[in-house]
Amino acid sequence: MAGINDPEVISRILDECKTIAVVGLSSNPIRPSYGVARYMQQRGYRIIPVNPNETEVLGEKAYASLADAPEKFDLVDIFRRSEEAGEHVDEAIRLGARAVWLQEDVIDEDAARRALDAGLMVVMDRCILKERMRR
Repeated sequence: MAGINDPEVISRILDECKTIAVVGLSSNPIRPSYGVARYMQQRGYRIIPVNPNETEVLGEKAYASLADAPEKFDLVDIFRRSEEAGEHVDEAIRLGARAVWLQEDVIDEDAARRALDAGLMVVMDRCILKERMRR
């Protein structure tokens, strides 16, 4: 089984996961989540904002939780503090996501292991924008 941050897994996520639920996506343009999601959206990825404090981000309706999103998503991209990441990883597992991506400085080894054990592709403490730009 491929491990966390496996380069092959990163490539598969970027190639195959076209619908991204972005947990913690802010409408504030100076926040990293906004810039990253906008970049991915401009490259053809479908963005689903997940933030109970937002109603719309980047022209997309925002949802309070992953479970509230009416459409299926491939990837859950997490912009939350490390201690809050695990609950979103567990929700991603329950809802059948194919992959979870914990952004830079978001580290939860136990949650990453649970996702791997559940068959999800896992990236942790990496920026999806930077990885996409490397291609």
